[in-house]
Amino acid sequence: MKTVIMAGGKGTRISSVASDIPKPMIKVCGIPVLEREIECLRSQGFTDIIITVSHLGNIIMDYFGDGSKVSPVTGKSFGVSISYYNEETPLGNAGALYELKDELTEDFLLLNADAMFDVDFNRFVEYHRKSGALVTLFTHPNSHPYDSGLVFADSEGRVTRWLAKEDERPENYKNRVNAGLHVISPKVLEVRPDTEKVDLDRQILKPLAGTGKMCVYDSPEYVKDMGTPERYESVCRDCKNGIIEAKNLKNKQKAIFLDRDGTINKYVGFLRDIEEFELLPGVADGIKKINESGYLAIVVSNQPVIARGEVTVSELDEIHNKMERLLGEKGAYLDAIYYCPHHPDKGFEGEIPELKFDCECRKPKPGMLLKAAEDFNIDLSKSIMVGDKENDIKAGKAAGCKGVLLVGDTELEGVTNIRSLDEIIEAIS
Repeated sequence: MKTVIMAGGKGTRISSVASDIPKPMIKVCGIPVLEREIECLRSQGFTDIIITVSHLGNIIMDYFGDGSKVSPVTGKSFGVSISYYNEETPLGNAGALYELKDELTEDFLLLNADAMFDVDFNRFVEYHRKSGALVTLFTHPNSHPYDSGLVFADSEGRVTRWLAKEDERPENYKNRVNAGLHVISPKVLEVRPDTEKVDLDRQILKPLAGTGKMCVYDSPEYVKDMGTPERYESVCRDCKNGIIEAKNLKNKQKAIFLDRDGTINKYVGFLRDIEEFELLPGVADGIKKINESGYLAIVVSNQPVIARGEVTVSELDEIHNKMERLLGEKGAYLDAIYYCPHHPDKGFEGEIPELKFDCECRKPKPGMLLKAAEDFNIDLSKSIMVGDKENDIKAGKAAGCKGVLLVGDTELEGVTNIRSLDEIIEAIS
């Protein structure tokens, strides 16, 4: 499979870090970002690469050559085959694709050159092939969804709506952001937009929303835009701490599983009204610390209100959207949310009969944790279950996790106890 890397941007927001080289050549821990991208691709068998260049593009072409050169940093061959398309006249961030379409005869990877990433591309491509979509977007939560474009998808992962940064957004929304990694069918390039410059997001991808032809591939793997000095410094810290490579799903992950009611939000009994959802003090700071630690932050919550017929799935989704929006406003995010909609006791007015049974996912059973472990290659023995009830701790123990109890009036002997979620990382260190 060919890979197209778009490396023609000027990087004006990060010019204070380096203004005399293209943004993709800025070094992270001594190695240019673009070189790190190419090594990630090469190590997984993606060696046929086209790089689109423009601003200071000669620096990129001189450094990598045709891909057979030896890296001046590592002393090793780049080990790939590279060709270039030099935009002498700016064509927008996707115009070059139409100039290259005779070379793009099969599905191809399209990547931004100004992001730091380490992902399992074979897993991504396999998902795309099974989906049958024309485009598959690599999506993830990030720490600044309020100023990012948002992608909305249905339960099957088909994109239903695309909001660019400038578009008006709903009050509450799921923190799902296009990470700038795509698998694209050449069929998308059959008709060129009638403009000199072509914008990938607004003119090619956004029109596919709602057609059933574009899917999302959600992953907690590391993809971070380093377009501002602050984000660049964050990427450098993560690199030094080994977080970037560790988050590749080829590697075993570690997670902090979080109960919802009484752990993330104020406990009000059965939460039916979105207006009653309120984050507890210290929660956003605690989850932000989890995000920065290398652990995945995953919610596992019993929601019997679904089986009881008191809250619909769409209403629960909206409550979770509010949770994600409130966390995102404070720079925190959840990697995934799992909930159990079942309830074992029957005979209540308005209940949903098909959801009334003794399932394997309702805590204290470990089903939700086991499903997350399967989805994200999690090592449960290195993971933590945090909750405010004994059943949370029992579910964690049944899955093979350590337990941390968020205490109110009671504590559990032999279990780590904390008073607020912002104490979690210190408690397990």
